[in-house]
Amino acid sequence: MDQTFRPLLDALKQIGIDPRAVDAAAEEAQRSGRSVRAVLINDNVVTEEQLTEAAAQAFGINTVDLVSFTPEPAALKRIPLPVVLRHRVLGLSMSGGELVVGVTDPGDVVALDDVRAATGMTVRPVVVARSEVRRIIERLQREASDLGELADEEEDPSAMAAQATSADDAPIVRYVNSLIEQAVMNRASDLHLEPTEDDMRVRYRIDGVLHEVDVVPRGVMAALTSRIKIMSGVDITEKRVPQNGRITVLIRDRTVDLRTATLPTVWGEKIVLRVLDTGGIDLDMNKLGFTRHNLDRFAASFSKPHGMVLVTGPTGSGKSTTLYATLGRISKPEVNVITVEDPVEYRLRGVNQVQVNAKAGLTFAAVLPAILRSDPDVVLIGEIRDAATAQIAVEASLTGHLVLSTLHTNDAPGAVTRLTEMGIEPFLVGSSLDCVLAQRLARRLCDWCKEAYKPTEAELVGARWPFEDLAVPEVLYTPKGCRNCANTGYRGRIAVHEVMPISPEIESLTIRRASANEIREVALYQGMYELRADGLAKAAGGLTSVREVSRVAV
Repeated sequence: MDQTFRPLLDALKQIGIDPRAVDAAAEEAQRSGRSVRAVLINDNVVTEEQLTEAAAQAFGINTVDLVSFTPEPAALKRIPLPVVLRHRVLGLSMSGGELVVGVTDPGDVVALDDVRAATGMTVRPVVVARSEVRRIIERLQREASDLGELADEEEDPSAMAAQATSADDAPIVRYVNSLIEQAVMNRASDLHLEPTEDDMRVRYRIDGVLHEVDVVPRGVMAALTSRIKIMSGVDITEKRVPQNGRITVLIRDRTVDLRTATLPTVWGEKIVLRVLDTGGIDLDMNKLGFTRHNLDRFAASFSKPHGMVLVTGPTGSGKSTTLYATLGRISKPEVNVITVEDPVEYRLRGVNQVQVNAKAGLTFAAVLPAILRSDPDVVLIGEIRDAATAQIAVEASLTGHLVLSTLHTNDAPGAVTRLTEMGIEPFLVGSSLDCVLAQRLARRLCDWCKEAYKPTEAELVGARWPFEDLAVPEVLYTPKGCRNCANTGYRGRIAVHEVMPISPEIESLTIRRASANEIREVALYQGMYELRADGLAKAAGGLTSVREVSRVAV
């Protein structure tokens, strides 16, 4: 028997496996010529999890559960596929010049030497389960095979075009399905396909940051673009104007919707797929990052039978999620809720949702009068984009309806002046608007590796710490990076809020056409926490870092 297995056998005994069964398996392996690992697993001496744990203990290294951990795409591609297939190893994450490599046999020094030689990086091994390695390698082989077949057919444009509409077993179909599945499994919010002069770059936005995951040959670009446009239900012959579509796919027994946007560029059409994974979000308002103070102030506004509630922030700041969570609180069998959206991002049970269709003349302003004739109690308007939509929204809120909508402003006080700049009379704004919520999304610190440190006074002053409203923390936290967060130090995101109820004093300022700064001063005096202050409070609680708060909240 290969003596390299002796530490593994000793470790199995240490974790509680019957020593007699372990020794019997070793003897059987020596007698039959089978590997010790095969005998241990096939004869049900140990489970694969126990074998993985023992291997890690025997060699003094960590384990990684590939069921809950998604390898970093760039790390996966760092090790050449032939090396991956030969040694059954996987690149899991990269940080600087170090590559974390998943291995099933930590005693295989030849495998680690080959990885070092192929990548030119320092290698840090961790033990992973063989079945999970097999699953990921099979996917990598499929992707490599699909791109290889596509590259072979680059010289035949007609064949490439035909693949976009062909059966599910065509290489381009398999490749697109793989890209979408991997985006969902990596928790990506967006998938970018960006044409360049020589090729097409594929990037995922994960926790608000873009990561390059693949490069597609330029000859494949037309078929790839056509395939996605066909799936999205848009015109594949139209390449001169932007188009919007929607895709619904089944990923591991759950339905995922994707919103498609095409954009003509000098090198071809750029495509962005927004992942609308209802299974990947939690619409429980208590889990959206609200502090008790902000949640109470916000809930007081949408609990009223009429008035207008606005959520503001840039694109991708979680406004729609907050509004959907709000509807979850409001929607009841005795309440008629109607939404008009462009597009409908999440389908909600018990809610009447209307999709805007500009080509058919079904704009926000055109459909709202029909909605108000449908006896609604609550109206959600996806976005107030123009004066006509704003006017109808204001009038609806003044005639006994609760109106929820979004507006693009930098902060909560700016929403008041924005409405007046759109042509709405100040007295109408003051009497209809009930509350404004501004928000941003900050990356959440990884709970596995965040490091505590004692902040200096200079750091707190530089971060504009609100000493009057927020106690000086004994410790803050900084990102470090580990296998659970792909060495970024962050995993997931948390919302940072600014809630401004419209008090009589703010209504009076609105009627007088006061500036946003004047409104802000009164709101702060009345208990509003600014975005930055709310973010720093979350940093003090160990949820995010001061650096991240400074990035998202000026």
